[in-house]
Amino acid sequence: MKTIWYFLFSFIALPAAAETVKDRVAAVRDDRAKMENNSRWIYNDWRRGFTESKQTGKPLMVVLRCVPCMACMGIDASVLTEPELGPLLDQFVRVRVINANDLDLSLFQFDYDLSFSTLFFNADGTVYGRYGSWTHQKNALDKTTAGFKKALEGALEIHKAYPGNKDALAGKQGAPMPVKDPLQLPELAGKYKRTLDWQDKVVQSCVHCHQVGEAVRSYYRDQNMAIPTKWIYPMPAPETIGLTLAPEDIARVQAVSAGSLAAKAGIQKGDEFISIGGQPLLSVADFAWALHNAPDSGALPARVKRDGTEQTISLPLPANWRMDADISHRVGTWSMRAMAQGGLFLEDLSDEDRAKRGLTKNQMALFVKHAGEYGKHAAAKKAGFQKEDVLLQVDGISDRISESELIGRLLVKHAPGEKVAAIALRGQERLNLSLPIQ
Repeated sequence: MKTIWYFLFSFIALPAAAETVKDRVAAVRDDRAKMENNSRWIYNDWRRGFTESKQTGKPLMVVLRCVPCMACMGIDASVLTEPELGPLLDQFVRVRVINANDLDLSLFQFDYDLSFSTLFFNADGTVYGRYGSWTHQKNALDKTTAGFKKALEGALEIHKAYPGNKDALAGKQGAPMPVKDPLQLPELAGKYKRTLDWQDKVVQSCVHCHQVGEAVRSYYRDQNMAIPTKWIYPMPAPETIGLTLAPEDIARVQAVSAGSLAAKAGIQKGDEFISIGGQPLLSVADFAWALHNAPDSGALPARVKRDGTEQTISLPLPANWRMDADISHRVGTWSMRAMAQGGLFLEDLSDEDRAKRGLTKNQMALFVKHAGEYGKHAAAKKAGFQKEDVLLQVDGISDRISESELIGRLLVKHAPGEKVAAIALRGQERLNLSLPIQ
């Protein structure tokens, strides 16, 4: 028997990238009807997957999928039906899980904002690697599985060498979490049960994956503790350090941004990353995991293959390097907008729009694309901010920065209940306002 896993998320007030099917309840029930009694799959029981992996000696493959989400539908369908993947998949135990209520957070650490992710395990709980694609997240119809296939092949190679390679896998293991499972997080505790309510509100009874990340951030925030920057900028994309990696390969450099950290380290187009931070790689998601756990500053070692020869490279990570990550497209950022910006959704004005308003290219010009109207997301609107305002200064910051960087700066520096001074441009009028921090 085989194994794969999947997830549900909630999609209230989310961007188009998280568009859902029209009938979410029907999608979940249909998934259960098709998979629950399928002899090839273990459905909604990850513990059974580990048990079978131990009994058979096969590695465990865990695919986490949001059933109602339209993003990643293409690769999801390909993994389930593509004949070419069959011989590889048959070498794994496979489980399908559609909710996060009962996950062990010491094991299941991945990019909680993705609609399709995969973890590869040994039966003893050792993580071999991760897979998750923002390429598929952005294009629901993208069915390409070349990168996924290479991740499968790589996981099998690691499994063959196990446990002799266990020390090399240390960095791939889950980092300490505040609690053991999602239902112990205060934001979720008492609101959900460990199983879905199949008889009534099946979707509403699900702990969606992005809620885990949001609840972890709230855990720190509600105790007046600083949110670790790795949780403000989770699983940084390679673009954060100036790299674009080819989605069809494990970690081949497709482009290097001029002047970036990667360029300064001497990384070149065509280089193939073999390891980063001492960790062997299976996919771009593994690269992001290494960045997720990289130091806040210092050097990150890597091994690359160039023209058939392996080389050691040191990636310089200056202070606040994570703030170059673009988190604007992440589902989990909505809750941080409430914390840091009172519910404002900001967008950096283009050079053309700046010129029309008489603003320079180097100054802050964050356009209020949306001002929330409900709950904590309405705090900025109640404080006088309006949709289509342009923020010229916040908390003394007037240089050109992204919304992503502003969120991090405010969350790191300010506690809930504080207010920061802001200057907003409304038409031709400049207003002095106070932005509430929550």
